[in-house]
Amino acid sequence: MAIRSFGGSLTEKQREFYHNEGYLILEDLLNEEDMMAPKEAMQTKVQWIADALASAGLITDKLEHRPFPYRLAELFQGLTSEDFLQFGRSWRDRLPGYYHLMSNPKIVDAVESLIGGEIFSNPVYNVRPKVPGVAAGAVPWHQDKSYWPDANANPVITVWLSFIDATLENGCLHLKPKTQHSKVLDWHHEKHTGTGYTALHDHQLGRQKTVALPVRAGTAILFNDRLLHMSTPNLSDHVRWSVDLRYQPTDQDPMPQHGAGFLVRSREFPDRVATLEDWMASKPEHGSTASV
Repeated sequence: MAIRSFGGSLTEKQREFYHNEGYLILEDLLNEEDMMAPKEAMQTKVQWIADALASAGLITDKLEHRPFPYRLAELFQGLTSEDFLQFGRSWRDRLPGYYHLMSNPKIVDAVESLIGGEIFSNPVYNVRPKVPGVAAGAVPWHQDKSYWPDANANPVITVWLSFIDATLENGCLHLKPKTQHSKVLDWHHEKHTGTGYTALHDHQLGRQKTVALPVRAGTAILFNDRLLHMSTPNLSDHVRWSVDLRYQPTDQDPMPQHGAGFLVRSREFPDRVATLEDWMASKPEHGSTASV
C-alpha cells in the first residue's frame, strides 16, 4: 500500500519503518535546552508534593537540595503506594513548560511527516514519574486506544519522551512491533495496585516478539495508538521521568471529555494556532471565545 507523502522532518525510510512496524525511535531528538522548561514544570509539581507531604506530617525534610532524578524517589522512601497515588498515577497539570514541550517544532515536524500539517495536540498528555517501589510504576500491556475506544480518532500518534536515560533497570518501554493493525482488544481495569490502568491478559498478546527500548534522555519514541506496549517496574534508586504526548489530524474527534487539546500547527490557518495564553485558558484555538 502506498504511503501518502507529507512534509515534516522524517525521511522516507523512517516513515516506512513507522508504518510497517508501528513505532519509530528518534534518538536525541531533544537537547537540554528543549527539556529545560518541562523539567521546571516537573520540579514545580514535586515542590507542591513535598509541601503537601510535609503539611500532612509524612515527611520532615522536603529534600530541596536533591538532584532532579532523585528528589521525588527519596521523598517517598518509607511511604506507601497509596501515599503516592493520592497525587495521581500520572500528571496533566496546565503548566507553561508542557505547552512549550507539546509545541516544540522538533516534535511537531516529525508528526507532520506522518499525518500532515493540520495537527491537533490531543488532551491526553501524561507526565509520568516512575518512582521506585510505587505501584503506579509498572504499566501493564495495553493499547492507548483502550482509553478512548469510542472516539472518532484514528490515527492518534503517541510521542513518548524520556527525560533521563530509560534503562532496563528503571523500567523502560517495551512493545510488540507490527501489532498496530489489531482491533481494540477487550481490556479490563487492573485491580491489584489501585492504579486502574487498562490491561490485557497474557493470552491476548499473541506470538509477536517483545522489544525492549532502553534509550537516552531526549529520545522520542513515536507509536500508533493500537500498538501493544507496557513498561516494567523501576528497580533503581531514582525516578524514571517520561512524558507521553499525543497528536492527531484536526479532522478527528478532539475528545473534549478528556480535557482541552489545542491546535498546535496549521499550514492552512496559521493564525488559529493556540498560543500559550490560549492553552492556559483551555482554548483550543487562537481567537476562540470558548474554553473546552
